[in-house]
Amino acid sequence: MNSAESAALVLVCREKGWTAGPDGETSDLVLINTCSVRKTAEQRALGRIALYASLKKKSIKHGRRFALVVAGCMAQRMGETLKEKFPEVDYVMGTASRSVFPLILESVEKNTGNSKEAFPEIAPEVTPAFSFSSSHLEEGQFRSFVPIMHGCDNFCSYCIVPYVRGREISRDPNLIAEEIRLVGGRGVREITLLGQNVNTYRWNPTPHSPLPTPHLDFSDLLQLAATEAQDSGVKRLRFLSANPKDFSPETIRVMAENPVFCRHLHLPVQHGSNRILKAMNRGYTREHFLSLVNDIRRAMPKISLSSDILVGFPGETEEDLEETLALMEEVRFLYAYMYHFNPREGTAAFDLPNRVNEEVKRKRLARVIDLQKKHTAESLKNRIGEREIVLVEGISRKNADELITRTERDEMAVAPGPASLIGSFAELTLSGLRGNTFRAKELKPCPGN
Repeated sequence: MNSAESAALVLVCREKGWTAGPDGETSDLVLINTCSVRKTAEQRALGRIALYASLKKKSIKHGRRFALVVAGCMAQRMGETLKEKFPEVDYVMGTASRSVFPLILESVEKNTGNSKEAFPEIAPEVTPAFSFSSSHLEEGQFRSFVPIMHGCDNFCSYCIVPYVRGREISRDPNLIAEEIRLVGGRGVREITLLGQNVNTYRWNPTPHSPLPTPHLDFSDLLQLAATEAQDSGVKRLRFLSANPKDFSPETIRVMAENPVFCRHLHLPVQHGSNRILKAMNRGYTREHFLSLVNDIRRAMPKISLSSDILVGFPGETEEDLEETLALMEEVRFLYAYMYHFNPREGTAAFDLPNRVNEEVKRKRLARVIDLQKKHTAESLKNRIGEREIVLVEGISRKNADELITRTERDEMAVAPGPASLIGSFAELTLSGLRGNTFRAKELKPCPGN
């Protein structure tokens, strides 16, 4: 979502006549779009802000300055306290205040000549509300994100997202279809539909809706997206991120019946213990999750699954951890994002008692990582010898003579081939492995690219 919204802000800049600068010191504007989902993401953002604040001080000494703008989730959470911490920050633009961005650009254009005085204040919106951008396409890309909803109503006890993103808002399906057609017409071959909790998408048209639209749920939207994608030349659809408690049989059916949906699904389980899942306020049990996985695999036998796993939640015992490991053994995810609990101020879990010792958390996380590495290696090894259609994404960073590609199961493969294949589909045979990346001896272009 951060990448999609960054791309949308870049498009606004281009529409206003701005171009990318080579570095911060010689630019007129430095825009830092932040994330708050993980504490480490905020720490990286604060480090980046501190760097540019220091560069701005130096540039003022040399008779010029740039505007420093902080946007995104951390800007929403910290607000004007960011300017108290870093006086060099000129504008703080939260997720609900992006409509003021054109005004910020106009202000910077008018006031770049003065190297000492602060940029003029811009009055915040009286009732800020989130609004979707018309396009989130990065120029020249053949993969694109398309947000379909924003915010989250789940309030998982460890999660900051509802507090920085707000309550759930679903995007007008006409605008989603319009963006799919737009990016498809510009050569995009793969789209990822985005939302903090995509499968709670609900569109209930009002009398003021710009176009007549029926009531739609997530499965209805997937069917609409599949039709628009196929008509627009888009060959692959994915979506992120789905909550297991809201995954309906209709969604499984639509995915299974439409081959445009990649046979890969990110399904965050977070934990394998019912006691911890309840404390996390996840809204499902391990039994529900395992039953859902069985239903998905029954409908799409070749699908790969990935997940999020959170270790060291307050009150977690060794027995709870064993239940997580047992669930991993049963499901066998292709890969997982694994992390240990960090208390986030403002969330329900921040004040929970029985916090797990830091050393214990690290040891438990290491066990989870080791098991997932084993599952990933076994899953990839079992695929050697299979024929695959891949999307060619670019030149390999490790070998300029090879191209990096992606399977619909979200696996990476490298093979020799001409750069002219980048952005198109090709066929290869998975002949070996280098780490977690498949090797192939040749790429054969697919007809009809």
